[in-house]
Amino acid sequence: MPDSQDCVKEVREQGDAIVVALGGEIDLHRTPAVHKALVAACDRKPARLVINLDAVAYMDSSGIGTLVEVFRRVNAYRGKLALCNINQRVHSVFEITRLDQFFEIYDTEAEALAG
Repeated sequence: MPDSQDCVKEVREQGDAIVVALGGEIDLHRTPAVHKALVAACDRKPARLVINLDAVAYMDSSGIGTLVEVFRRVNAYRGKLALCNINQRVHSVFEITRLDQFFEIYDTEAEALAG
């Protein structure tokens, strides 16, 4: 089994934003590492938190739940959360659950940062 840490590809500051790039298959076994990285980013209270899902092949309900929690945390301090580069397979999960109506979803990271 791959190391759960490999789902968090990069965390970097970009102006007043923090970009977290995720990858791989985000499932029950790997979600704790993703959760830890995203909560740490939230704790820094960036004006905009961008989650780049370009390299994410699959995300189950535990990953979606983590994103919902992060969405609530960011809203609590009045920041903005944006998702970008979502492949069709993962995007369909957002559509089925209607979460695409709550999350700001962009095609590219540049668009998400400009938001």
